Amino acid sequence: MKLVTFSDPDGRTRCGALRDGQITVMEGIATMRALFESGEDPATVAAGANGERLALADVRLRAPIIPKKFFHTSGNYREHEEESKTVNWSHEIAPWIVFFQNIDAIIGPEDPIVYPSHLTDELDYELELALVISRGGKHFDEQEAASYIGGYVIFNDITARDIQRREMRSGVFSFCKSIDTFCPLGPWIVTPDEIPDPYELDMQLRVNGEVRQQSISGNMSQTIPQVIAHYSALDYSPGDVLSLGTVSGVAGFREDAHKWYLKPGDVIECEIERIGVLQNPVISWEQAHGVPAPPLRRW
Repeated sequence: MKLVTFSDPDGRTRCGALRDGQITVMEGIATMRALFESGEDPATVAAGANGERLALADVRLRAPIIPKKFFHTSGNYREHEEESKTVNWSHEIAPWIVFFQNIDAIIGPEDPIVYPSHLTDELDYELELALVISRGGKHFDEQEAASYIGGYVIFNDITARDIQRREMRSGVFSFCKSIDTFCPLGPWIVTPDEIPDPYELDMQLRVNGEVRQQSISGNMSQTIPQVIAHYSALDYSPGDVLSLGTVSGVAGFREDAHKWYLKPGDVIECEIERIGVLQNPVISWEQAHGVPAPPLRRW
């Protein structure tokens, strides 16, 4: 089942179940997070939805969920660490990196990523598989972890590499990934029954149709239950999102990185098998705000 948040032709934000290009509204569900917080099984609620039906083509998809917490993990794909060595990246991309993403930076399908040219000139992409946590819990082991998977979603971890290098002098980073519009999420949540093996998902990111990242979800060095269980000490809430890290192919780890960094006018497509395609354009600060960006300021 695909769970969607959308704006209908009257501008109302609603939640629904997507089947065969048609959305069935889940009546009485104010937000997707509220559905997960209700304690009911989202797939069951979606399967039983019998509200108004709308064509997918007639609505505007929004970010499928705005979580209470967004657990941003990194270092799970060692191929990403290996490629960093080709450019002598400033720090090791070690396993078990985590920080909290800025949920106000979340945008949905087709929403523009605004290029903050006064902050960075090294705008990068990172394709990631992410999970929606089905229920609250803490301090559990990996044998219990599978029951906490409420669905799968695509995340594009937009990163300002120049800011990241400076942040990492202290060994931590967050600002570089949490700027407004840097958190595309979508296009919908796919429930676990539609993904019997989450380790056999082809992953591909394209910029203007050109393949930049390509891998498979099974290339993670940890299992998904191991990752979920490890961070359970931080206390999950229903509807929280947990990202699983990126694969090789990012612009910043190429020898000619500036040739590959994002720029206004680019269109990014993030595709994960059995989930779908998350597409977002990159636009300039002036296009977004109607005034030129301030001069570039090195942090």
